[in-house]
Amino acid sequence: MNSDCGNIIRQTVKKNVLLAVGIVIAVCGAVVISLLPPLVLAKMIDAMTQKQNVGFTFVALYFGLTALTGVMEASREGFLTVFGQKITHALRSSLMEKFTRLTADSLNKQEPGALVSRFVGDVDTVENLFTSGIISMFADACRIISILAVIWFQNKGLALVLFILLPFLFWFTRYVQKNMLAAQVENRRAVSRASGHVPETLHNIRTIHNLSKENYMEKRYDEYIQQSYHAMEKTNFYDAVYSPVILILNAVVVAVVMLLSASGSPKVLTLFGMSAGTAVAVMNYISQIFTPLESLGMEIQTIQSAIAGVQRINEFFALPEPAPKQHENTADSKPVQNNGKSFVEFRDVTFGYDEHTVLKHLSFQVEEGEQITLSGRTGAGKSTVFKLLLGLYEPGEGSVWIDGREAAAIDRKDRRFLFGYVEQSFHRVAGTVKDQITLYDEKISMENVKEAAELTGLHDTIMHLPDGYDTICTPELFSQGQWQLLSIARAAAARPKLLLLDEITANLDAETEKEVLEALKRVSENRTVISISHRVSAKMGRIIPIEQKL
Repeated sequence: MNSDCGNIIRQTVKKNVLLAVGIVIAVCGAVVISLLPPLVLAKMIDAMTQKQNVGFTFVALYFGLTALTGVMEASREGFLTVFGQKITHALRSSLMEKFTRLTADSLNKQEPGALVSRFVGDVDTVENLFTSGIISMFADACRIISILAVIWFQNKGLALVLFILLPFLFWFTRYVQKNMLAAQVENRRAVSRASGHVPETLHNIRTIHNLSKENYMEKRYDEYIQQSYHAMEKTNFYDAVYSPVILILNAVVVAVVMLLSASGSPKVLTLFGMSAGTAVAVMNYISQIFTPLESLGMEIQTIQSAIAGVQRINEFFALPEPAPKQHENTADSKPVQNNGKSFVEFRDVTFGYDEHTVLKHLSFQVEEGEQITLSGRTGAGKSTVFKLLLGLYEPGEGSVWIDGREAAAIDRKDRRFLFGYVEQSFHRVAGTVKDQITLYDEKISMENVKEAAELTGLHDTIMHLPDGYDTICTPELFSQGQWQLLSIARAAAARPKLLLLDEITANLDAETEKEVLEALKRVSENRTVISISHRVSAKMGRIIPIEQKL
């Protein structure tokens, strides 16, 4: 399945045609209607200066158009926000679909921070592309052009002045915005360094005290704060300068035009002559034209950031996916042993990471119900054996079989009911104690949950919690040994045929290790078990040596 930002956005537009039409109507309507109230006001003032009665219709029309302008603006913002959220949802859903299709090898090559930024920062910039980028820029550009067109028909001299002035004003706006953005980025970096400095200091507090480095750490923190302070000073300076310059420029333009329109010179009045009502309308338009001009600069910056975000998202979508493979249970796929009872089998497996070969021509068999321990020095490839069994990688040569099926070809929905994996440390998910065991799998019943907890000896402990199995899990809810027992319960809850145990007692003291091993003995009964352990007390059954062959 090939996908990219462009396709996802087009599909989202197709699914939300009415919303897209609403956005177009709101954008165009807001631009057109905003031009009308000053013209109505001009007619009213001209009528009053000529001592004519201004009817209630004109007054109602003026206030009605003003209110309608506000409604159209609000509608535009509301429609854009909803559309942006739909784009965000579609992008993140597609990214997650892509994520689940990638191999462990592809994901391991991605920097975790960069990967997270695809889902968060980059997607947000694409949302901003629509909520405050392309559509807003189009609306602001239309508003500027339409105001200039109206002014041209009302006062050609002022229109010429604005045509000359606007390029300079736009350059000044972009100059200020770029410098503010650079200062804000520097401030965020400084704040990030200062924020990271605090936990770093706490983490190394004993070393700091032992080496008497308190003053050094304080000085470093003060430097980061000063960097943030100087960056904020720049931001505040440009922010403080910009608004007064715009206001003064606005006042100067109005004053010059008013003076020229009252000069009395026929040649000057040809360009700048206007009635009192037109003067009021013109002043209103001048004040309106500066706001979209300022917004244009920010919208260009938003679009530039969004384009970079789109490129990074498309790079993620372009990551290669494993080709679907058809694995048939032919005679060639049967276990090599004559009795045909091998439950787990490595057949002449060679595997490596990039150019580094870890396993070379590895072969072994594990019978159903047998318990074995993989032994070997650090780096020999014991954990790699587990990754191949879990289907996270495919062998470069040879094949890996579980219960008559190639490990990499086992359907994901079947894996948890075929094998359970217990790691060195427990990885908690958001939710209740029950959720920790089921991992939100509805196929695992409450009966299965309680059975797994009882096998590990955790049932009574859980029942003494405030809400039993429905107690929300927090880091301090269980001891380290109890978390490991919960990890075993998680693996056993689906009643798998095979248990994979990866150094599960490595971080436990002797007493806790004994408790975990007793629980493990109960859980392992009538199951095939493959374990990794350096501790003699934790080794189970037959020993299979794993040696890295050079």
